Amino acid sequence: MKNLKKILAGILAICCVLSLAACGNGSTEPTGSAGSAASTGTNEPENTKIDSLTIAFVPSRDPDEIVTVTAPLKELLTTELAGLGYDVANIDITVGTTYEAVGEGLDAGTVDIGFGMPGGTYVLYDDACDVILTSTRNGLSKDSDNAADWNDGQPTEGTENQAVSYRALIIAGPSEKGQALAAKVNAGEELTWEDLNSVSWSIMNTSSSAGYIYPALWLEDAFGKSIPELSSTVISDSYASAFARLASGQVDVLATYADARRDYEANWTSEYGRTESIWAETNVIGVTSPIYNDTITVSKNSDVMDDDLIAALQQAFINIAATDEGKEVIAIYSHNGYKTATSSDYDSERAAQKLLQELSAN
Repeated sequence: MKNLKKILAGILAICCVLSLAACGNGSTEPTGSAGSAASTGTNEPENTKIDSLTIAFVPSRDPDEIVTVTAPLKELLTTELAGLGYDVANIDITVGTTYEAVGEGLDAGTVDIGFGMPGGTYVLYDDACDVILTSTRNGLSKDSDNAADWNDGQPTEGTENQAVSYRALIIAGPSEKGQALAAKVNAGEELTWEDLNSVSWSIMNTSSSAGYIYPALWLEDAFGKSIPELSSTVISDSYASAFARLASGQVDVLATYADARRDYEANWTSEYGRTESIWAETNVIGVTSPIYNDTITVSKNSDVMDDDLIAALQQAFINIAATDEGKEVIAIYSHNGYKTATSSDYDSERAAQKLLQELSAN
């Protein structure tokens, strides 16, 4: 009996050993080809190969300076795109002879990417290109549609918040008529066309977004009138001369960009002869719709462009702008960074261009 028990115990021990061995084999080393793949890891997908990308910069600065400053962009963009799935053998950087030349290159497909194109130029060529990014710049502490909100007597400060657009303002000066308009606005009263037509305006030439085009849109939207219908206008050759005229009372109001008073704050007392600050003596009486910043666009007729590459380019430029070296490159266009953009962002610019065409036809 004892011998029988010993035999049974031996058999059970052998079974346990065999069972554990089987379990160990099953859990640590799968058999067949699947086991081999699991032990060696899966292969990463290969990057898409692109022979060449052509970037055309608009000539808003000296072309030689643009070429020199933007030279590091080739390596920066090549590196970023490689990390996003695209190996680009060559990036060709050119500077257009005119803004329109960049648009024509996008239309022909000889330019893949347009860099620094203003909103007005973009909408003229939006049949040929898609906007993918809007440049950003430091925002302002005030950005209200309500003119009175700008008139607290305190300086408009710059902020670290990145803005994709800026405003044009209609600013009343220290003249008697200018102060009368400001008093109405600050009291919450609506200005009339008669109010605006009774004062002298300083405007810029017709190509200026902040000094002419968007103020013209503001007049059209609010009163159904245009700048040529104003009874008294003076065309200033610079914003400096415009503010000098405002300070002296030669004009009662001017059209300018939203942070212009920050730029001419010191001049107001040191050069223009005023004893009080520009913030105390000027008031905003009109605020235009946002003017969107410069664009990065891609050609609709490019041989290499598709949705995936566009997404990679958007991320690549955003990443580049976040680096010190990248910031030095894009600073030549006064860009701080980039945010994704859509065509509808530039609808106000389309309205502005339509208005300009109507004015030129008349």
